[in-house]
Amino acid sequence: MDLIDAVNRKLDTLAAHSLTRRRRVADSPCAPRQVVDGRPLLAFCSNDYLGLAAHPAVVEALREGAARYGAGSGASHLVSGHSRAHALLEARFGDWMAPYIDQARALYLCTGYMANLAVLTALGADADAMIFSEALNHASLIDGARLARAGVSIYPHGDLDALDAQLAASSAATRIVVTDSVFSMDGNLAPLPALLALCERHGAWLVVDDAHGFGVLGATGRGALEHFGLHSPQLVYIGTLGKAAGVGGAFVAAHASVIELLVQRARPYIYTTAAPPALAHALQASLDIIGGAEGAQRRAHLAALVAHLQDALRPRRWRLLASGTAIQPLIIGSNDDALRVAAGLYEQGLWVPAIRPPTVAAGTARLRVTLCAAHTHDEVAQLARALNELERATA
Repeated sequence: MDLIDAVNRKLDTLAAHSLTRRRRVADSPCAPRQVVDGRPLLAFCSNDYLGLAAHPAVVEALREGAARYGAGSGASHLVSGHSRAHALLEARFGDWMAPYIDQARALYLCTGYMANLAVLTALGADADAMIFSEALNHASLIDGARLARAGVSIYPHGDLDALDAQLAASSAATRIVVTDSVFSMDGNLAPLPALLALCERHGAWLVVDDAHGFGVLGATGRGALEHFGLHSPQLVYIGTLGKAAGVGGAFVAAHASVIELLVQRARPYIYTTAAPPALAHALQASLDIIGGAEGAQRRAHLAALVAHLQDALRPRRWRLLASGTAIQPLIIGSNDDALRVAAGLYEQGLWVPAIRPPTVAAGTARLRVTLCAAHTHDEVAQLARALNELERATA
């Protein structure tokens, strides 16, 4: 069994470097208070930033959608799987993004990963295209760039001068700058206004993956473009719907011609079964909350929780990264130390996973604390006390 032996050697190597990952089984809905592997835990690890995953209105809309449209779509969008629920959701997203993108139209896809692959492989389908990718981009953007026929140039994190030079030196007929809006492991924001100015000067597309911004950023939760007040026909926007929106899938918003190109050429959209229509129906309830008074209240509460945690944590050897978002990374250092701290929290009933390479750079293993509008100030204080005590105990 040489083949199996080779696989086991790879697994042994991961274990030797403290890089083995494990799954825990949640026995209850996504919420701050969960039952996981049969044990009650206080979780600070989901991306359900507004606490909508188990919101009664969203759950009821999902139930209603299943009763109206059934459990599945049955085929891809271009065969027979494009339901009225999908069409209505796309029309609403097109309206939502109209203030930021000329002739805005939207396309709904099964996941954020697929949306990123779809955009980059369609826009970068030709060999005379070049993709300029931020160094800290999410794996789905990296993979989308790899799968495209375009060339790829990586610019250092937040380095506008380096990107400017790369764009100026490029003779590619199609130039595509791609970035996360909120970097998922650091929690900081990309300098989108300056990036858009560069793209407009050099005639490049700006593709923005707003996975961790949609629903949270902006006065009405419409994301990074609203937050920064951007507007351009050169923007291609990806919003993930399984995080702050609490359900699943993603949408791409762009000029109507770009969306039509995706419909015609984006393989991750064309060659997959459409998401269940019930999910699209449930997302209408999520959008009602996000864009209404309740959404504003939840965003304000989330901001207050972020400020509370930053004030209550007193790291001396560890380092809390500067982040104004719900993602609050605490740098521990080594893989073993990060695992020990996570285990210490788990023993106290607190669930915060250790993030290790290759997700983050070697030597920067961390706890990725994520806050949710459904958390309370007392729960945040409990986490801060536990972390402060663990750091003192491991000094």
